[in-house]
Amino acid sequence: MTSNNKQRDLKGTGQPRGTGQPSGTERERYEAWAESTPQGTEIIPAATVILLRDTDAGLETLMLRRDSKLAFVAGMWVFPGGRVDADDAIGFDDEIEVGRRAASREAAEEANLEVDPTALVAWSHWMPPALTPRRFSTWFFVAPAPEGKVTVDGGEITTHAWMRVADAIQRRNAEQIELAPPTFITLTQLGAHDDVASVLEHAADQVPEHFETRIAKAGDDIAALWEGDAGYPTTDASVEGPRHRLVMADRNWHYLRD
Repeated sequence: MTSNNKQRDLKGTGQPRGTGQPSGTERERYEAWAESTPQGTEIIPAATVILLRDTDAGLETLMLRRDSKLAFVAGMWVFPGGRVDADDAIGFDDEIEVGRRAASREAAEEANLEVDPTALVAWSHWMPPALTPRRFSTWFFVAPAPEGKVTVDGGEITTHAWMRVADAIQRRNAEQIELAPPTFITLTQLGAHDDVASVLEHAADQVPEHFETRIAKAGDDIAALWEGDAGYPTTDASVEGPRHRLVMADRNWHYLRD
């Protein structure tokens, strides 16, 4: 990814930079989203890689922290990833294969890790709310972490950490770190597995789930809604019925799924 491209998108969140995204505190940003009018049209392919390793303390994943000056993604912890470049598609016309190559390239550029594209297994697919002119259609992949020392540029990526899945969720709920909803949901899903082998086996056996997010007010809280939630068709979180949502209180985000 060129440096110019990196200035135009929010890496690993599927959200564009420089297109009127709300600023302010985490809650203020999501409240602004909930009150916005959908207007998105342009779809931009992107890819993210969730690098995993087994440790004595349990399953860990590599997290990168974005610079605090970056619009919507300010200070968030994310997985390595970003938009698909033209070179990623050379010789391939399947979007998942192209995504694998983009995710592998991003791991090298952002973390200095060489990840074999063929080792990446599709985990999920994410689309952000239709609130901006540019929407990032992002494939999430899982892969074993390769050997090598993680190195970040100290600019757009300020630091990195290997985090236990449960610890990352607990730190978000203690308001010690910020996570985007796709990252939080992915970590929640990974929490059902004890080791890398279990994650890869599960990914290989499933059809990657598609999440197209809608943001709504849910009482005093904000909720991200997905297909299967009773309020999803109308973006009305008060509708009674089945739940498939992330309730984003200031503390203790809750993923509810019937």
